Amino acid sequence: MQLFKRLAAPAVAAAIALSPSAASAQQFINVLTGGTSGVYYPLGVALAKIYGDNIEGVKTQVQSTKASVENIKLIAQGRGEIGFALGDSVKAAAEGNAEAGFPQKVEKLRAIAAIYPNYVQIVASKDSGITDLASLKGKALSVGAPASGTELNARAIFSAAGMSYDDLGKTEYLPFAESVELIKNRQLDATLQSAGLGVASIRDLAASIPITVVAVPAEIAEKLGAPFQAVEIPAGTYDGQAEAVPTLAITNILVTSSDVSDDLAYQMTKQLFEHLPDLVAAHNAANGIDPKTAAKNLPVPLHPGAERYYKEAGLL
Repeated sequence: MQLFKRLAAPAVAAAIALSPSAASAQQFINVLTGGTSGVYYPLGVALAKIYGDNIEGVKTQVQSTKASVENIKLIAQGRGEIGFALGDSVKAAAEGNAEAGFPQKVEKLRAIAAIYPNYVQIVASKDSGITDLASLKGKALSVGAPASGTELNARAIFSAAGMSYDDLGKTEYLPFAESVELIKNRQLDATLQSAGLGVASIRDLAASIPITVVAVPAEIAEKLGAPFQAVEIPAGTYDGQAEAVPTLAITNILVTSSDVSDDLAYQMTKQLFEHLPDLVAAHNAANGIDPKTAAKNLPVPLHPGAERYYKEAGLL
C-alpha cells in the first residue's frame, strides 16, 4: 500500500499540473461591444479574432451589450478585459457623474486607445416632415437604449439646443435595430444613433424607405465643448442623402481595468495596431483609427501596458 502511494503521488501531481483548472497560463479576454446592428459589435468580433490568433495562451469571447455605460460598469466589475465606450461616457465615469449612471468615480478605468469617432446621426422618415432639431418637437423619437452612451449624447444635444424630452410627442429608449423597425412600421418618426459612419441599422432604413438626415448645427458642439466636435456626415453615406449634413462627433475609446496585467494590456494594444487592416475589413469606421493620436487627449490614464507599447512604437 505504501508503495502504491509513493508511485501514485507523482502521477496525481502531474495530472493536476496538466488539468485545465491548473493551466493558469491561459488568459481570457472578454471583448465588450454593443448591439449587433451597431459598429462596436463587428469591430469587437474582429478584435477578438485578432487576439485569439496572435496572443499566445488566450481564449476570447465577444459580448453584445448596451454599449458604453454598461461596458464601463462591466469593466469595473471585472467582467470584461476590454470594451468600447464613447469619450463622454468615459469622462463621466472618471468624474463620477451620477446622472450618467456613475454615482462614484470608476477608479480602475484605464485606456488602451482612442479609436474612431462616433457621429451623432439623427435620421427621420421623409414622411414625418422632420427637417431640423426644432421640428422634432411633438414627434416620436428613439434616443437609444436607456442610459447608453447614445442616450447620454441625446440628452446633451437636447440641453444645448434648449430642448428636452418633454418637447417630444413620444420618447422611446430602444437599440438601433428595433428603432429602425418601428420607423419602417410607421410607429416612430425618427431615431438618434451615435455610431460610426455607415452603421448597418441606418443603411437598412435608408434602403427601405425615403429618409432625412437631420442637421445638428456646429454651435451645439461649441456649447458642449470637448469631447464633442463639429463634423459632417459626407454626402452619399446613406441612400437618398444627396448632401453633406452637419452634426457632432465624439471619440470612441477602448477601455480596460487597472486589474488587467501589464503584459496582457501591452499585447492587446500591440495586436490592435499591428492588425488594423483586419478591423477595417470588418467595418469602414476603423479607417478613423490613427496610432498617432490614439494615446492623446484621453479622459482616463493609459494602462501602463498600453503606455509601454506606445513608447516602444515611438508614439509617446
